[in-house]
Amino acid sequence: MIFTLLILISQGLFAQIPNTLSLNDRIYGLSKFWSDVNYNFVYLYKIDQQEWDTAYQKTIDNIQNTNNDYEYFRALQKLCAVLKDGHTQVYLPEEIQNQIMTTDFGEYRLFLTNNHGKIYVFDINKSKEEEIPVGSEIVKVNGLPTQQYQAEFVKPYISASTEHDLNNKAGYNLLSGLKGEKYDIELKTPKGEIKQFSLAHAESQEKELSSVPIPNRNLFDLKWLEDDLAYIAIRTFDDAVVVKGFESKLTELKKAKKIIIDIRDNAGGSGKNALNIAKYFVKGDSIYGSKSYSREIIPTERAIGSFLTAQDTVNGKPEWGISKDEATNLFNSYIGTKFYTFEYKPIIAKTDLKFNVPTIILTNNYTGSAAEDFLIYLNNESNITRVGEYTNGSTGQPLQIDLPGNTTAWICTKRVTFPNGEEFIGSGIKPNIIIKRSLNDILYPTKYDSQLEGAKNYLKNLK
Repeated sequence: MIFTLLILISQGLFAQIPNTLSLNDRIYGLSKFWSDVNYNFVYLYKIDQQEWDTAYQKTIDNIQNTNNDYEYFRALQKLCAVLKDGHTQVYLPEEIQNQIMTTDFGEYRLFLTNNHGKIYVFDINKSKEEEIPVGSEIVKVNGLPTQQYQAEFVKPYISASTEHDLNNKAGYNLLSGLKGEKYDIELKTPKGEIKQFSLAHAESQEKELSSVPIPNRNLFDLKWLEDDLAYIAIRTFDDAVVVKGFESKLTELKKAKKIIIDIRDNAGGSGKNALNIAKYFVKGDSIYGSKSYSREIIPTERAIGSFLTAQDTVNGKPEWGISKDEATNLFNSYIGTKFYTFEYKPIIAKTDLKFNVPTIILTNNYTGSAAEDFLIYLNNESNITRVGEYTNGSTGQPLQIDLPGNTTAWICTKRVTFPNGEEFIGSGIKPNIIIKRSLNDILYPTKYDSQLEGAKNYLKNLK
C-alpha cells in the first residue's frame, strides 16, 4: 500500500514535466556536451581527467534510467558541476525552469540565505513572521544536518568557480524543487527554540512579506553621505544608462574630497561600460585591463605529444631529435595546457576630468564578470582601496551550444588574469580590507550595512 502511494506521489510530482527526449537524443546531448568541453573548456587542465571521464561514464548509465526530461537535464547539470566553473552551465529548458519553485510552499513563503556556512530565513510572508521569525537557522532537512543535505542533494548540481559562490547558491536554493515536492525541516529560532515543519511546494497567494521594503534603486545612484563624501552605486554594467548617469553627475562630483563606489551585487555586463567609468579614476590615459588566454589546439601537435611523457619535458627526446622546449610545447598541447595569448596592450581612454581623491570600492561575493574587469582597470591606483568581501571569481567568454530539448549549455573558453598573470578565477578578487556581512546586514538591510560603515570609518581616519 505504501509503495503504491509513493508511486502515485511521484507520478503527481512529474505529471506536468515533459518527457519528449528519446534515449538517442539524451545520449547525443550528453556526448555533445562532453566532447565540446574536452575541446573547448579553457580550465580542463585543472580537472582530473580520470575523474571527468568516470563522471561521463556514470552519466551515460544515469540518463538511461531517467524518467523524464527534468531528471535527464539534472544528470547533465551534475556532470557539468564537476568542472567547477561559473561560466560553464547546462540550462534547463524554459518549460521546465518555469516549474521550479524556490520560495513558495502554499501557506508559507520562505526566503533562505547563506551566512558564514549556515542557512537562515531572511524573509517570510507576513502572516507567518511569528511562527518562523527571520533569523531562524535551518538546522536539518529531511532528517539530515543541513550541511550534509546540501553536500548530498544540492551542491552536486551547482556549477560555481568559487566556494563562496557555491555556498551562496546552495543556501538560496536549499529547498528548490517541483510542485508537490516535500521537505521536513527543523529550524532554530533566534531565541533558541527548536521547531519542525513539513513543507510542500505549492503556489503561495500571500504576497506581503515580513521585511521592510527596500526603496526602489536605480541602476546608477549618487548621494552625499557627508558634505565632501560622495557615495556612488553602480548596480550593473549591462546597460550604458549607468555611464550616462555617471557622466551627468560629473560637475556635481567635482566637489567630492572622498568617494565610495559601491559595486556590490553588480553581476557585470559590458566591459566597455565598466571602462567608460573607470577611465575617470585612473591617473593617466593608459588603462591596463585583464590578460586573456585560450587553448591552442593543433591536432598534429597533440598527436606527437601523445607519444611523449612528463619526463620528456625535463630532458627532451634526444633519440627523436626533440629538444626540451619542443617536447614541452608538444606535451602541453596534448594535455590541453598550451595557450594562445591574446594581444595585450594598454587601452587609451582620454578624459579631461580625473578623480584622484581617496576612493573606496565596495565589493561582495556577487560582484562579478565586468564588475571584476572594473576592479582590474583600477588595481594599481594608489588612492583606491577595495573594501568588503572577495568577488564572485568567475568570468570568461562562454561558447553557447544547442542541446536536444530546446535548451543550451555554456562552456568557458577564455582564461582571464590580472595583467601580471595573477589568477583570480576560482578565488575571487581579494579586497584590501575584508569586512564580511553580518547576519543583521542580511536581515535588516535598511538599518545595517557594516561594509559601508567600515568604508566610511576608513576614510575618516585617513590623514
